[in-house]
Amino acid sequence: MKKESVYLGIDIGGTNTALGVADRNGQILIEGAFPTQKHKIVSQFITQLVDEIHALLDELNAQFSLAGIGVAAPMGNYFQGTIEGPVNLGWGEVAFVDMLKIHFDLPIAITNDGNAAALGEMKYGAAKGMQNLIVLTLGTGVGAGIVVNGELLYGEEGLAGELGHVIVRPGGRKCGCGRRGCLETYVSAPGMCRTAGILLAESTEKSRLAHVAQSELSARKIHEFANSGDAIANQTFEFTGAVLGEFMANLVISFNPEAIILFGGLTQAGNLLLIPAIKGYRANALNIYKKQVKILISKLNNSHSAILGACVLIENEISKKLQT
Repeated sequence: MKKESVYLGIDIGGTNTALGVADRNGQILIEGAFPTQKHKIVSQFITQLVDEIHALLDELNAQFSLAGIGVAAPMGNYFQGTIEGPVNLGWGEVAFVDMLKIHFDLPIAITNDGNAAALGEMKYGAAKGMQNLIVLTLGTGVGAGIVVNGELLYGEEGLAGELGHVIVRPGGRKCGCGRRGCLETYVSAPGMCRTAGILLAESTEKSRLAHVAQSELSARKIHEFANSGDAIANQTFEFTGAVLGEFMANLVISFNPEAIILFGGLTQAGNLLLIPAIKGYRANALNIYKKQVKILISKLNNSHSAILGACVLIENEISKKLQT
């Protein structure tokens, strides 16, 4: 009996790496995860990743056959098969696809996490049927997938979409990339923690955040306190959303998308982030764009969107090869 082809998607995040095996309908059959940051040397990361993949494959039902592996990673270069020195990982430039091919004799492709999220949204999520859209990934860092006329925008070197390093506040916060005022120093989990610290220092209002050690402060905790009415936590979301909205207004001028879809850990806050973001967008958008562009939160499970996108990536690559 012919086995059904399935695909392995790997989502390498600044904090955690998630992986899952999905069928052609986007059903994730098995999945796993492990911390990314404990591996300062990429060879050690690869060793654990290979072990995790084999563990998943051991669980895979015999009726399925793994057809290929797709990888979503910050600064993932689709053309070169490399990871190009992402700020939040500290690995330098890595020939990632070649390293994986030592262990797996399968088609393997890589792209940045924003592109993967866009592929997932286009096939299974909020962007079904859309031809022009931008997905912003908001987590440990900020990434993006830009789709123009139904095609991902890769750019000349395969590195288009690193919007987290667009300067939104000239001379502002120091970024890990070496520049100042990058978007991800404001609109990311670490960026929110920096904002909360600044607001605490400048305010006389009481806040539960003042009793949280800096090493334990997180976007999740800020979200929790905002839900309970903490003023500083809510101001943190207001500021973060305002910066995001202003940035989206500038994006729309350049790309005129049908929608901007927000994806990632920060979006779990829902309206705490979305309402000030839309307000910031409308306050800064040109009149012709104010009501034309949809600003949406991903409909896909945050832990699944980039995994599914990575699976779509390798499925598409295999289909292209079969057609040539």
